[in-house]
Amino acid sequence: MEDLAKYDKDFFLFLEAGFIAINQADEDAAQKMFKACQLLRPDNTLITVGLGYLYLHKLELKSAIQYFKEVIDKEPDNVMAQTFMGIAMSLTPDQVKEGEKILEKAAKNTTDADVKKVANTTLDFVDTFVKKSGASHK
Repeated sequence: MEDLAKYDKDFFLFLEAGFIAINQADEDAAQKMFKACQLLRPDNTLITVGLGYLYLHKLELKSAIQYFKEVIDKEPDNVMAQTFMGIAMSLTPDQVKEGEKILEKAAKNTTDADVKKVANTTLDFVDTFVKKSGASHK
């Protein structure tokens, strides 16, 4: 374990590399980066958010929701996990309304402009394409 300590300063680089790998559709690299992160800081919830994000990108929504729920159970005010969970739920036919509620709560409670923008954009998407109503939540 002492050998791992010298890499702790690189935790966020590994984490960011995992998210970049997801955005490049490289699941293998993402999994490896998150595993490296787990070795360094096993209790860090950003790893779990990353894994949920991976499954969200794969549209394996049930798995994504489970990861985000795990984070929210530990950190009820984690608006990033709430927003991603709201996205996953709003794309799940029997959970659209609950997903919208989570997104509305996240948008209302966050001070992060990017999280607010993602939540509101998703709410607009749900209205326009999932529910086909066209109302705006800005």
